[in-house]
Order: sequence, then structure tokens, then C-alpha cells
Amino acid sequence: MAGNAGNAGNAGNAGNAGNAGNAGNVATAWYFSDRVDLPLMAVPGLAANRTGVAVNAYAARRWSAEWYAWLAVIQFSTTNWRAIAVPAVPNAAATDVEINGLVTAALNERADALGEIVAQADEFLSYFMALLGVTPTSHPATCRVMAIASLVGLFTVMHFKKTASRPRPSHVCPALLPPIQVPGHASHPSGHATQAHLIAACIKLALPAAGTLTAALSADLDALATRIARNREIAGLHYPSDSAAGLALATGIVPLLNNAAAVSTFTDALAAAQGEWP
Repeated sequence: MAGNAGNAGNAGNAGNAGNAGNAGNVATAWYFSDRVDLPLMAVPGLAANRTGVAVNAYAARRWSAEWYAWLAVIQFSTTNWRAIAVPAVPNAAATDVEINGLVTAALNERADALGEIVAQADEFLSYFMALLGVTPTSHPATCRVMAIASLVGLFTVMHFKKTASRPRPSHVCPALLPPIQVPGHASHPSGHATQAHLIAACIKLALPAAGTLTAALSADLDALATRIARNREIAGLHYPSDSAAGLALATGIVPLLNNAAAVSTFTDALAAAQGEWP
């Protein structure tokens, strides 16, 4: 019905798809209502109670993983991260070969992968948490490590995206028609690949040096990161070479991030995370 045309105003909400660059948060929020007629503070004596906490003594444990990660980004930004070697964008002929491969992937795999493509558009930390069997309550430091890896990866990849300035596959071949909003930034390297592989690498640093658990989870983590990156290719959002560049970037980030002298917020979280695994 023509009257429903007014709903077109909701199209502005499509801009929220720009948040797809985020791997997601590792915690949830809660809300509740206090009574209007009898708020808790109205109970005699409660409003005068004070805990005695010092004015400059915000407890370290109160930093949620998503905000603690910003502290690590601040420190990481002082390292020589711009010098990380990232593969160059392939030439036009090689790009056309990649486009043909993406067309084949869209025809043969997209329908099967669509559920994961949509689910991973805005966040995929939950996939890693499910694989590991962790929650912010059971493994708070591990969740901090994942949040740091996600945010540092996002911060770093944007610089290299701007430098490479590669158009998205659907900008070259519109018929790819990605099933989700195309992110509003350049294609190379893949942000999802960078973040996913960096998350996997950082979690592996938290696992015991050897053992059956470490061997199994390490293989699983790498496979999940590769799958997340591949889903973006099947969706027509990235070239395979974008994913390869994301892996290279993540690999280059790890030694800069895992440096106590430069990024103590990460190494402190990592040390705590190591204590959460047998």
C-alpha cells in the first residue's frame, strides 16, 4: 500500500551497518526501573551511606572489557605499527580473476553461508566465546584479551585501508549484490580477517604452551578465523587477497602488542588470562 511509503524514512537506519567493523562486545547490559513512589534512596538512612572509596581509586576490575581495550589501543598507538608489512593490492588482471572466483562463490556457496554472513556482520566475538566455552564471568581476563585484539585490529586496519584505497568487489562487479550493507570504508585489508586472526592469535598466547587442549583449540581458533574471513568473500564484500592481507596484518600486530614495555595493558590482561586456563 502506498501509505506504507512513509516507512521509507527508516532507510536512514541502514547507516548503522557501519558498525559492522566491530567484532562486538563481550558483555551485555542490564536495565531496571526503580519505584517512583518509593525509590530505594527514600529508605531512611540509605541516602547518607558512603562506601569510603577514595576519589582516585577506581577499581581495575570495574573496567569492562570493551572499555579496557581502549586503554590498550592508546598504548599500542605509540608503537611502530605503521611499518607492518602488508601485501599490496593485486593488479587489474589479478583482481578480475578474483572477481570471477567471487561470482562462483556467490552462486555455489552464498545460500548455505547466508546465516553466518548475517550473524557475523555486526559481531563475531560470540563465536570465539562459544568455541572456547567462556563468558565474561568465567574468564574475564580472556574476554579482555579478545576485546583488546578486536579493537587494536580495527584501529590498525583502517590506516592500511586508507593507504590501499581499494574499491569493494561489488564496486567493480555490481551484480555480486552483497546480501548485507557494504561497509563505508575501503576493502584492503579485510577488517574481519584482521580482527578474527588477531583474536585467535592472542587467545593462543593465553593457552598453555603445550598439551592436548592447546593443540585442539589452536587448530579450531585458526579454522574459525579463516571461516569468518571466507564468509566475507562469499558475501561479495572482500577479495581473497583482502583476507590474506588481513592475516598478514594480524601476524605483524602480535609482537608489537605482546610487548610489556609498550602495551602493559595487554600483557597484564594476558598474564591474568593465562591463569584462567589449565
